[in-house]
Amino acid sequence: MQKALGAELVGTFWLVLGGCGSAVLAAAFPGVGIGLHGVSLAFGLTVLTMAYALGPISGCHLNPAVSIGLWAGGRFPASRLLPYIVAQVIGAVAAGGVLYLIANGAPGFDVSKGFASNGYGAHSPGGYSMAAALVCEVVMTAMFLIIILGATDSRAAPGFAPIAIGLGLTLIHLISIPVTNTSVNPARSTGVAVYVGGWAVEQLWLFWLAPIAGALLGAAVWRGLRSED
Repeated sequence: MQKALGAELVGTFWLVLGGCGSAVLAAAFPGVGIGLHGVSLAFGLTVLTMAYALGPISGCHLNPAVSIGLWAGGRFPASRLLPYIVAQVIGAVAAGGVLYLIANGAPGFDVSKGFASNGYGAHSPGGYSMAAALVCEVVMTAMFLIIILGATDSRAAPGFAPIAIGLGLTLIHLISIPVTNTSVNPARSTGVAVYVGGWAVEQLWLFWLAPIAGALLGAAVWRGLRSED
């Protein structure tokens, strides 16, 4: 259990550092900025690499919504939910701290500009409403859980799950970065919001509520589809 929690902490650390780090440090870098496409791929690559590296140790959830969805899908014991979620949030906040130290080394850095935080309304990259953000996060997380549960099913081709899951997360970011900056992961949202404070913390509730609701919905849909009755 201790090794599994350590793996979740390290894996979530890498997800936030790699994904949010690409958004903060590289997305708009003059001349060679990676933009929306690069950030989307970076998030997918963090999950793909950690799934191969840490999957055998902890299952590589890296996301409270995924842990809850796997529990709802009958794949994860309830007794491990809280420890996993705590480890994931600690890893995310630690990564946010490291990213803050790096970003703060450049002239003109201003954490209040967003620091890759998730938001809606005035803090949505595309100015999308709270309702739009809520629907987007629920649906995207539901689809993410269907991908995870399907790719890791006993009937799926072994060894390819990390690729499907990583590419699935990349696609989710390509769709939803303009809406919310893409959460589908309460730990990822928390890991940077705590350093921004203010509006980012005030809007954080949506990026816990919607991904968890979406995970439960995705698990329910998958169980219905998977049933042999």
